[in-house]
Amino acid sequence: MGKIRVGFGFDVHQLKEQHPFVLGGVNLEHHSGAFGHSDADVLLHAICDALLGAANLRDIGHHFSNTDERWRGISSLVLLQHVMKLLREKGWEINNIDAMVCLEAPKINPHIPAMQANIAQAAGIDADDISIKATTNEKLGFIGREEGVVAYAVCLIEKA
Repeated sequence: MGKIRVGFGFDVHQLKEQHPFVLGGVNLEHHSGAFGHSDADVLLHAICDALLGAANLRDIGHHFSNTDERWRGISSLVLLQHVMKLLREKGWEINNIDAMVCLEAPKINPHIPAMQANIAQAAGIDADDISIKATTNEKLGFIGREEGVVAYAVCLIEKA
């Protein structure tokens, strides 16, 4: 076995009425959506941060500044592809990703296979190596009031 590292990622975005809601590269039908500089895909942002951290490549804000117009409105799947290029340049490959999304609504369980497929394609890995789970915040705090959405991710990477 080669060298292995673990990475952790976190992201949070505000929800705004009548705004698109993209999660794991899937457009969700909902009255509000995550707002941000890119497509505000909290799941992919947490995954990117976990991968960058594991490879000691700083964080997503370092590579994709929210003041850089190149990234305005961009699909976070493109950001993940770029992160994978950086990892592979340093000789790293993903063993697995485990992610958790915390939101009250909409229910994402029916969309998880599509999210796994999108992430697998962008990262060049098997969808079976990507776990995505969801929970609510039991109506507590900004998540419970449906003012925001949070995602956490951990990953294991290995050098060949």
